[in-house]
This record gives sequence, C-alpha cells and structure tokens, in this order.
Amino acid sequence: MHEIICPHCTKAFKIDEAGYADILKQVRDHDFEQQLHERLELAEQVNQNAVELAKTKAVSELEKVTAAKDAEIQRLNAEIKAGEAATEFAVAKAISDLEKERDALTNELKQASHDKEAVSQLNEAKQRLAITEAVDVVKTERDELKSELERARLEKQLAEKSLKEKYETQIKDRDDAIERLRDMKARLSTKMVGETLEQHCETEFNRIRATAFPRAYFEKDNDSRAGSKGDYIFRDSDEAGTEIVSIMFEMKNENDETATKKKNEDFLKELDKDRHEKNCEYAVLVSLLEPDSELYNSGIVDVSHRHRKMYVVRPQFFIPIITLLRNAAQNSLQYKTELASVRAQNIDITDFEDKLVEFKDGFARNYELASKKFKTAIEEIDKTIDHLQKTKDALLGSENNLRLANNKADDLTVKKLTKGNPTMAAKFADLKNGAVPILDEADD
Repeated sequence: MHEIICPHCTKAFKIDEAGYADILKQVRDHDFEQQLHERLELAEQVNQNAVELAKTKAVSELEKVTAAKDAEIQRLNAEIKAGEAATEFAVAKAISDLEKERDALTNELKQASHDKEAVSQLNEAKQRLAITEAVDVVKTERDELKSELERARLEKQLAEKSLKEKYETQIKDRDDAIERLRDMKARLSTKMVGETLEQHCETEFNRIRATAFPRAYFEKDNDSRAGSKGDYIFRDSDEAGTEIVSIMFEMKNENDETATKKKNEDFLKELDKDRHEKNCEYAVLVSLLEPDSELYNSGIVDVSHRHRKMYVVRPQFFIPIITLLRNAAQNSLQYKTELASVRAQNIDITDFEDKLVEFKDGFARNYELASKKFKTAIEEIDKTIDHLQKTKDALLGSENNLRLANNKADDLTVKKLTKGNPTMAAKFADLKNGAVPILDEADD
C-alpha cells in the first residue's frame, strides 16, 4: 500500500499497488507529452530560423552570382562581336582568294585544252617509235637465238661424233688388247702366265714406289719353311718405324687351254694360312681366274665373310687396293703409335719385372744354397761337438782309469804280491835278507 498526500487539501490517503502504478503512469504520460510538445515547438522554431537564414544567405549569393554572370555575358558578347567581324573579314578574303584561284584554273584549263591535241600526237609518235624499236629488238634476239641454237646443234653433233669415235677407239683398243692377251696366253705355259702376272704387278708397283710408297717394303715371299708361301709381301711404316699396314699378295692366272679350270675360292684358305704365318694384316688375291664372273669383274671384292681381312681383285685394281688399305690404316696410325708406345712401355716394365724376378730367383737360389750349407755346417758342428763330447767322455774315462790304476799301483805291495805265493815270498825274503844279489838295470 502507498500513502499519497493531496496537494490541494493536504489530506493523505492510501492506494494499492495497481492504483499507484496507474496514477504514476498517467502522470508520466502527461509530462512526457508536454515535454515532447515543447521540444517539437522549439525544434520547429529553430528550423524556421535556419530556413530564414538560409534563404537570406542564398539570396545574397544569388545576387553575387547574377552580377558575375552579367559581367561574363557582357564580356562574351564583346568577344562574339569581335569574332564576327574577324570571321566576316576572313570569309571575304577567302572568297577573294578562291575567285583568283578559279580564274587561274580556268586559264590553265583553257591552255591545257589547246595543248592536249599536241601531247596526244606526240604520245602516238612515241608509241609507234617504241613499237618499232621493240620489234627490231625481238627480231635481233630471234636471230641471235637461231644462231645460238644452230651453233649448239653443231657442237652437240661434234661432241657426239667425238665421243662416239673415242669410245669406238677405246673398244677397238680393248678388243686388240684382249686378243693380244689371248694370243700371249696361248703361247705361254701355266707357270709362265703366273710369273708374267707377278712381273706385271711388280712393275706397276715399282713405277710409283718412289712417289707413293717411299718407305714401303714390297718383295717376293721366299720363306717356305712352313711348307707354303705367298707371292709378295707389302709392308709400309711411318718415319718412326711404326708399321702402318701389311699385305700378303697371291697372283693367280691360267691358260684358256688349261683342262682343269680353277676358282678363286680354291686359293683363299691357303692364302689366309700364309698371311697368318707371315704375320700380315691383310690378304689380297690378284686373280685372272673366272674371267666371265660379274662379281670379280665389277671391282674389288671383299671376301671377309670367308676369311678375315681378305680381298680378291683384278690386276687393274692392284695399286688401288694397296692405296685404299694404306690410307685406311693411316687413319688408325695414331692409335697404332700409341699402342706401340704402350707396348714399348709394357716391354720395359716386363723387362724390369723379368730382371726383378730373375734377381729374386737368383737371390732365392743363393739363399737356399747358403741356407743348406749353413745347415750342413751346423750339423757338422753338432756332429763335431758330439764327437768332442765323446772324446771328452773317453778322456775323462781314461783319466779315471789312470787314477784307478795309479791307486792300484800305490796300493801294490810285496806282501800283496806274495800273498798266497810261497815261492815268491821266499825269494823276496831272501832278497830282503841279502842272500840273493840284486842286479842293476844296466847289467840287464
């Protein structure tokens, strides 16, 4: 319960919580509305004052802007008037200039119309002259081309004729050489045919030996200790003596009338054997056998599939095969030189090792002999020591026996000697008594 005093009558009365809350709410709502109304009026008054002030300020600024715009408008009007005057003057001048240019162009046009006919006539004359000149040039070129064509035709005919005559001559010479060789072969024996081929190859090689192979060795193989031999051995070396290439050659030919025809393959195995025995790198069979074989007539034939580093050639390829193999070997000469140097070093090392092994073997042998003799000497010393020890023992035994004998001699008396011997005892007794004379040793 709440006690409330009336402000008019000063009487107090009590009210419950609900009534007190209701009265309090009424009082608060009334005060709030009154304060809100007062504040709204105050805000409205402030807004009106602010609007009036803003209006006044805006009017003042508007007047200032209006005055500035008026001044700008007057200045622009003055400039427009000045520009209009300048434009009118420029237009008038331009019109005058255009009229002058029009008059000049009119005059030029009139003059050009007068000159047009002359120019046209001149151009036609120039065109006719150019056409005439072009026709002359074309005719001249045509004539030159005809002359060149005719000359080329003649040169071709001459070249064909010369080439034909050349080949006919070569064919005739070849036929003559074939016929000559056949006649020669018919007159020679089988052995002479082979020797003639060897002589041919040797002559061809000696023809270029001084220029192409100055340090080469090319001689017949006369060493038949192994049971067989080739025909020629070729070896070439560099300035240092390192071998570049080595070739074993075999030359084979036969008469046309020979009953048994040989083949190149029949001689390959024996040639390979000779190559290995003579320590040659390559083997070459120079052959005229199987004259109709397209394989052997085509050039240098590599038969390495049968025997390593072996070739079959016709005599005309004898010098080329040497040159090819020598040039191919020269590419690996550097490696051969290095290999020879390494081999020389290995030989030096091997010699050193051999000498070292020889020294070790000799030292071991001498050490073994000295050791044996030393052992024998020790054994002899041991035997001597044993012998001396035995001699010492024997001497010691003799000394002991001598001592014993001495002792026995010292213990020997007449009494002991005559004990049990009455005869000797009587004699010694007589001797002692002087009955028997004593004989001196001198008297004896």
